[in-house]
Amino acid sequence: MRLLLTLCIVAFLCVPIETRGQVPTLDAEKQVEAIFSAVTQERAPGLAVLVRRDGRTLFEKGYGVRELRKRAKIDLHTNFRLASFTKQFTAIAVMLLVRDGKLRYEQTLTELFPDFPSYGEPITVRNLLNHTGGLPDYEDLMDVEQKAKGTIWSPEHQIQDDEVLSLLKKETKGKFAPGTSWSYSNSGFVVLGLIVAKTSNLTYGDFLRERIFSPLHMDHTIVYQRGKNEAVNRAYGHSKDGQVLKETDQSSTSATLGDGGVYSNLEDLGKWDDALRNHTLLTTEEMNPAIIPAKLADGSVTHWPAEPNDDNLHPGKPVSYGFGWFLDPYEGHARMWHTGSTMGFRTVIERFTGDKLSIIILCNRTDLDPETLALRTADVYLGLKQKE
Repeated sequence: MRLLLTLCIVAFLCVPIETRGQVPTLDAEKQVEAIFSAVTQERAPGLAVLVRRDGRTLFEKGYGVRELRKRAKIDLHTNFRLASFTKQFTAIAVMLLVRDGKLRYEQTLTELFPDFPSYGEPITVRNLLNHTGGLPDYEDLMDVEQKAKGTIWSPEHQIQDDEVLSLLKKETKGKFAPGTSWSYSNSGFVVLGLIVAKTSNLTYGDFLRERIFSPLHMDHTIVYQRGKNEAVNRAYGHSKDGQVLKETDQSSTSATLGDGGVYSNLEDLGKWDDALRNHTLLTTEEMNPAIIPAKLADGSVTHWPAEPNDDNLHPGKPVSYGFGWFLDPYEGHARMWHTGSTMGFRTVIERFTGDKLSIIILCNRTDLDPETLALRTADVYLGLKQKE
């Protein structure tokens, strides 16, 4: 009996630690499965979720359908519009051009666009990257223009990047002097996309393909432009109309690029996560500016604006933002993260850098909250108490 017991103990000790750790991993998978199955239905639009730790996939699954016509299932190859998740790609594109010596962080709008009005003279590329530039919101400018002239833009006739720049050039002042405040700016990232194109002598989409997507073998990730290319295995966006989900895939602002024009899927975004972890595109030193929280010109910390709006997530509260990344910690865990929200889609990437844990959720319906779902998932893998 003692010999049998000894042999059992020896056998257990000889089992690789990774195998012995499978029991809590399976338990975590069950908990995460419960989180997502509770908010999705098999024949309705849904989401795709990827959880990785230190380059290993812990959980990956699609829930629901890409669209309501043929009801093709969502899987790791389904392409979603990333919306503002795109901003990290725009930021990296700018940083690559800085590394190439073709652009400087302190270059101003009037240096880059000599016909830009004088209020752009002190606005730098750095200000645009960290949302301290104070450019007017182009959607507000669209409203003013259409009140004066009637309907100009629609889902069928969408505003283009050069039209955004033209609207900004008609203004005589920004929302605030650059460096004196912080305000999330889609206008700034549309302009950054135009700067990438102007500086590289490529289109924004071609630059991202040549310098980011192709080197990383993100073969199904594109800067989508209707009529010019197609997102394969594409999910279509949906929104609630009463209790019914209806397709709401495009709006009048869905064609702008640098602020939200990328489509991608879990398979490719896993490669993106690897590239960030391994510093494949930029060295640790070159990447550092992106993960240093912005401060105002007087050295004070940045805050969300006091006035609530769709792009103001936490009115009046402190905000930590680098270049294309929010940097606020979560329950004491360092992280870099970003959400995306647009007509029919909600997305999030959460990278808990100290824990080497990454969570990506892509939704093709707007009544889901991927940020909350991601943090509930993080609670499981970080060993934190589940919140009600």
